[in-house]
Amino acid sequence: MRKILVIGAGKSASFLIKYLLEKSTEENLHIIVGDINIQNARQLIDNHENGQAINLDVFSSHSRQDAIENADIVISMLPARYHIEVARDCITYGKHMVTASYVSKEMEDLDKAAKNKGLVFMNEIGVDPGIDHMSAMKVIDEIRSKGGKMILFESFTGGLVAPESDTNLWNYKFTWNPRNVVLAGQGSAAKFLQEGTYKYIPYNRLFRRTEFLEIDDYGRFEAYANRDSLKYQDAYGLENVKTLYRGTMRRVGFSRAWNIFVQLGMTADDYTIEDSANMSYRDFINAFLPYSHTDSVELKFRHALKIDQDDIVWEKLEELDIFSKTKMVELKEATPAQILQKILMDSWTLQDDDKDMIVMYHKFGYELDGKMHQIDSTMVAKGEDRTYTAMSKTVGLPVAIATLAILNEKITTPGVQIPILKEVYTPILSELEGYGIKFSEKEVPYLGYNPLNM
Repeated sequence: MRKILVIGAGKSASFLIKYLLEKSTEENLHIIVGDINIQNARQLIDNHENGQAINLDVFSSHSRQDAIENADIVISMLPARYHIEVARDCITYGKHMVTASYVSKEMEDLDKAAKNKGLVFMNEIGVDPGIDHMSAMKVIDEIRSKGGKMILFESFTGGLVAPESDTNLWNYKFTWNPRNVVLAGQGSAAKFLQEGTYKYIPYNRLFRRTEFLEIDDYGRFEAYANRDSLKYQDAYGLENVKTLYRGTMRRVGFSRAWNIFVQLGMTADDYTIEDSANMSYRDFINAFLPYSHTDSVELKFRHALKIDQDDIVWEKLEELDIFSKTKMVELKEATPAQILQKILMDSWTLQDDDKDMIVMYHKFGYELDGKMHQIDSTMVAKGEDRTYTAMSKTVGLPVAIATLAILNEKITTPGVQIPILKEVYTPILSELEGYGIKFSEKEVPYLGYNPLNM
């Protein structure tokens, strides 16, 4: 049997492993799932005859290398920073590799070695990045094939809670790594192109520079800018576009409320709080406010952030129970971001029957035969429950489909790459439609920058 090694049995691996096990008999597959917590792997294998759970510690070179040498292809579902050790072993033992993570500089440096060995190292084949690349390139290639010239490209993705499970004032629950949500936007200013001009938004202003989007049947959303919207300009062949913007979607009102935490400094992750384990949530909030021997924490908070008592933002903050005297942080030497994450997980963790939702929205502006045109492309996918989420579905299925295509030599171009070639995106998008991951495209009046009027 052909052996597929999946390293990591976290939240995004459920649909991936389910798909591979369902295909295992007809495709002659043996699925080996390795995790440092073997119970996670066993739970996802669920006693399937073609599945095997193993204890795999990625920091143990012996454990890692034995598993990789024994496989025909390797899928790494580890946190991005751990992929590189797996990738180097795949070079050593001549194994193809698939990940859903961004291509790091260290991964990029393996391109020549992968090509020399004829190995496919497919990265960014999840949802964002992944499905966003493939769905965008499909439309961009179609526009170019009929002689169109791209002028504008905007792309937005949101991992959200489905309407039927939306039970809090923030209209949000964690559907992926909570730490990444808390730290979103940090590190550098967001940069993008708008009507021929480079624009920059520093982190302290990021969540107050949003734009509104309408999705048919799902209403209004807001979006804030990703850190680097220009990252894929060359890869997509968009060197001459006038507007290039990528953003993250939330329900309207989220960003204004989240900005309160940013302004207070509660998303900082570069220092620790003294005696954090013995703090109440109220103590933590008070640590960021001025001293007063008369005013309450609530009053100081509202005064410092200029929040009226009847403001919906205040209701959202109270809903999180951040002023509780009895709820304790219980984290030793924790950063503000780590403490904030713990507080939010009390309210934003998916319940067993909760459903999440992935929303994706692309705008394509192009010139053809002397006229300006616009295509809007949208996709909404819902999860089944807390285990089989829309996030795990849209991350895991593209990974699984690509893995099988590489194994069956339908994807053969070697090297470190992302899924922007037709040989990759055409069959994967087609198969995803059968799982309800389908884009709706429509022509709409062009609303962007018009070079024909200049």
